[in-house]
This record gives sequence, structure tokens and C-alpha cells, in this order.
Amino acid sequence: MDGKGRWMDNVFIERLWKSVKYEEVYLKAYNSIAEARRELEVYFEFYNRKRWHQSLDNRTPDVVYWASRQRGQVAA
Repeated sequence: MDGKGRWMDNVFIERLWKSVKYEEVYLKAYNSIAEARRELEVYFEFYNRKRWHQSLDNRTPDVVYWASRQRGQVAA
């Protein structure tokens, strides 16, 4: 974080919340908070393990994370 209010500080999380809202929340009418939590849990599972991300060379965040962990362990 380079300074208060710098756009780069929040760009990734803002993009995540935009995806959550447009791909999940705005498409459904939850009947309860418990239902919303369950459905969001399913969505985040999809987002991290199955949904390809263009910024990650069409890989999932899960694949990128575990690949970086393995490289880190080999280097150590």
C-alpha cells in the first residue's frame, strides 16, 4: 500500500466483489441470511476452483496458488 486512497490498493478486491454481485447476488432472491451464506459459499468454491480467470492466463486461482506454493517449497 503506497498511500491512502490509492486505487491500486483495492483494485483486486473491488473486481472480486463486482463479480460476486453480477454473477451471483443480483441473479438470486435469497429467502434468508443462512441461504445467502450457503449460496455464496458455493459461488466462492466455483470462483476459486472452477472459474477461469483471464488475468491468470485462463487458469483458476486455486491452480495458480498451489503451483506457486510448490515452486516455493522446491526453492527452499
